Amino acid sequence: MNRPLIGALLFMLGLSGVAPSFAEDTDAKQIGMVTGSKTGTYYQFGNNIAGVAKTVGLDILVKDSQGSIDNIKRINSKENATFGIVQSDVLGFLSRSESPEMRSIASRLRLIFPFYNEEVHLFASKSIQSFADLKGKRVVVGEQGSGTWLTAMNLLQLTGVQPAELLNLPPLQGVTAVLKGEADAMFYVAGKPVSLFTKLGNLIDKPEFAPLMANVHFVPLNEPRMLNEYLVAEIGQSDYEWSSGTVPTIAVKAVLMSFDFSGKQSPYFIQRCRQLGSLGQVIRANLGQLKQSGHPKWKEVDLDEKVGLWQLDSCSRDGKSNVKSGEKVDLGRQLEKMLLNQYQWPQYLIPMG
Repeated sequence: MNRPLIGALLFMLGLSGVAPSFAEDTDAKQIGMVTGSKTGTYYQFGNNIAGVAKTVGLDILVKDSQGSIDNIKRINSKENATFGIVQSDVLGFLSRSESPEMRSIASRLRLIFPFYNEEVHLFASKSIQSFADLKGKRVVVGEQGSGTWLTAMNLLQLTGVQPAELLNLPPLQGVTAVLKGEADAMFYVAGKPVSLFTKLGNLIDKPEFAPLMANVHFVPLNEPRMLNEYLVAEIGQSDYEWSSGTVPTIAVKAVLMSFDFSGKQSPYFIQRCRQLGSLGQVIRANLGQLKQSGHPKWKEVDLDEKVGLWQLDSCSRDGKSNVKSGEKVDLGRQLEKMLLNQYQWPQYLIPMG
């Protein structure tokens, strides 16, 4: 990872060369949960969790956000944001960094539960038939610091594809730009079915929009270089009725995470740790209900699935984790070598505003 990108991410994370610190709010009864855009799956999962949490007296305030990096920044700030949902590739990205500040953040992240696969949607004009066709095009990569932005940048780096212009637009504006021909393609990473794309089906029967819908589709993502780091997935008509056929794509894992509250015996940390313990118990106890009446993605959830580099959160697992309180993450020199080999980010991929 080169220094301009490190600077951009440090700015997004609100760091200035110091280790992360926590705001020890004296009124910590309400628990802030950072999620994603209000049209996305994170936000719906957050509301599902808040609903079952009320049954055990947990007051969870579900907050929308710009995505994974934004969530980590807000959890590391004075805001009431105790835990949130992020993409699993964020931890590897931060922990492989040559930046001590980013590695310090990564060392304190803990996995509460793994959730579901998030499919990468590459929504584009039909003139874009493959990922390589993005070369020289106008591509929406999401808002800076979002999970979509991080995954989009990673995929462009992995494949060496160089768009002519990277557009930092939120999801709704990105879809609109593609439909109007103001952008050639857009990335959006979220668990299918995504309401943003589901609702596009309402436009097919409207004469003024039908020609626009006839000119767009989802681009296949199945290159071997992508499959080295991402999961195999697909998008089809069962997800979006307006789409034709089944399209191969890739996915990352959405995970519920927090910083480690088990390693400090202050009243604030003790209270937060107990709250996370109650949270873990109520999600387990109501998983069946969530799979029946919550977002369709709950049906994919395996709460005991292992996810890469993530260490288990001992608070939410009631001390049953094999991670000792206060244990440090050993990032290792091998990760740094991987960083140098895989993240030589070219200058053109760094949108600075």
